[in-house]
Amino acid sequence: MVTNFDSLFDLMDAFKDEEACIDHLRAIRWADGEFCPHCGGNKIYHFSDRKTFKCGECKARFSIKVGTIFEDTKLPLRKWFMAIWLITNHPKGIASVTLAKDLKITQKSAWFVLHRLRHAARTNSFNAPLKGDVEADTTFVGGKEKNKHADKRTPGSQGGANKAVVLGVVERDGELRAAHVDDAKAKTIHGFVKANVAAGSNLMTDEDRSFLGLDGEYNVHSVNHSKGEYVRNFVHHTNGIESVWALLKRQIVGIHHWVSPKHLDRYVQEMTWRYNRRDMKVTPRMNDLFACVEGRLTYKALIA
Repeated sequence: MVTNFDSLFDLMDAFKDEEACIDHLRAIRWADGEFCPHCGGNKIYHFSDRKTFKCGECKARFSIKVGTIFEDTKLPLRKWFMAIWLITNHPKGIASVTLAKDLKITQKSAWFVLHRLRHAARTNSFNAPLKGDVEADTTFVGGKEKNKHADKRTPGSQGGANKAVVLGVVERDGELRAAHVDDAKAKTIHGFVKANVAAGSNLMTDEDRSFLGLDGEYNVHSVNHSKGEYVRNFVHHTNGIESVWALLKRQIVGIHHWVSPKHLDRYVQEMTWRYNRRDMKVTPRMNDLFACVEGRLTYKALIA
């Protein structure tokens, strides 16, 4: 297995053909032993073409791509590897239009490739509760009313009204949990916090009243932004989660320009995946995404 590709040039030099890509994917996917994607059997026969295999139990013939985000793809794996390098190493991701030009594919194909990679980057593997000093906050996605044409404005939509809500908690010097949620009501916020933060942790919030009522389970400390208070006693602040929102907004506004509420959570999970691996070097971070490729996403399911 190739162990180092710190630049896109190194990546293409390491994977000169489809066979090299297949060998790399196989080494990661079968790191704990060979298995059949159809029945789970571990008696696998190898064919001389080194591209296909056969299960000794269910007798099915398959490629290493079956059961992954690469299943039924018409694109060569070298282009997928380039897309993975780009989405894992650019802090704000990459737009489908840009990827289409870089890979010489259609924008529709590039959009589907990126969504399949976001599907792989979903944060189901992150289930350990955050602890210690944890910051919690909400942000709203949907653009400012004053920037819209007069006939597109919705009366009473200042602030967060009629906008998508993203809720997040981040452990200082640790991991992030974030998601697109239905609303910013106390019930929603309390459920998210309790599902992701260990009881007894120090919870830093702003003056949002939806966080009230959590002080029985957490040590809640709040700062009042509306009164110009951003730091109290040098340790009580929400600067960490605010920086996360700044990164998300730059990703949406600067790279993608617009994201539909339907797919917003996929972009949030993409950002969260990169954030939680921000201290990893290039090759381990890219291989970490290869380790998450289980689970097929069809175009029909994506646009349903």
